[in-house]
Amino acid sequence: MPYNPAIHHRRSIRLKGYDYSQPGMYFVTICVQDKVCLFGQVIEGVMQLNDAGKMVEKWYFELANKFADIQCGEMVVMPNHFHAIIHNVGADIVGADLSVCPTNKLDQSNLSDQSNLSSDQSNLSDQSNLSNQSNLSNKTEKSINANTLAKSNISDKSEILGEHAGSPLSAVVQWFKTMSTNEYIRGVKNHNWKRFNGKLWQRNYWEHIIRNERSYQNIAAYIINNPAKWHQDSLRK
Repeated sequence: MPYNPAIHHRRSIRLKGYDYSQPGMYFVTICVQDKVCLFGQVIEGVMQLNDAGKMVEKWYFELANKFADIQCGEMVVMPNHFHAIIHNVGADIVGADLSVCPTNKLDQSNLSDQSNLSSDQSNLSDQSNLSNQSNLSNKTEKSINANTLAKSNISDKSEILGEHAGSPLSAVVQWFKTMSTNEYIRGVKNHNWKRFNGKLWQRNYWEHIIRNERSYQNIAAYIINNPAKWHQDSLRK
């Protein structure tokens, strides 16, 4: 899934009409800004995570604790990007009131099966500059953590309202990026982690709706085997 700068802009080009708070499985790829390798290295086909990479892995599995309707599937932290299968089990499974959800459920068979580059619309700590990495106070970090979704700049109002019935993928990814960025900033400040240029993560992320068992098995195998194929990875800088 090579990054295409020609379509790296603020206008969301997510699948139109698709309700990302409905039950489903999503293959998500998030890249480090400028594809800089920050999370470790691949040695003889095995990903060796550094402390920053272990931190990213930790926050991925925290998604299931933050969002009751989210389950964490296969994942891999690569030197400069992150792959995962995120499963939205549905708000009805966890007892949420679906009547407050304003979005219509659509027939997935009529939707495109192509991968989409999506904007997380985040304007929080993911845009921290280098000075913020060394000067961000604990008070500011706590404020950001507590108000991440409340202060987010999500352009689609239905996504915000839809949170009552299910967790939209954009909100899930945004929370993950914000929390991992905050902790990376602390790592730069306290443990001399390598600094990033402006933002830890690229603004957008790749998403692919997993529609059947065969697709799931192929994607899960791709994730598991990703380190072994690092030498030919299109995201390798």
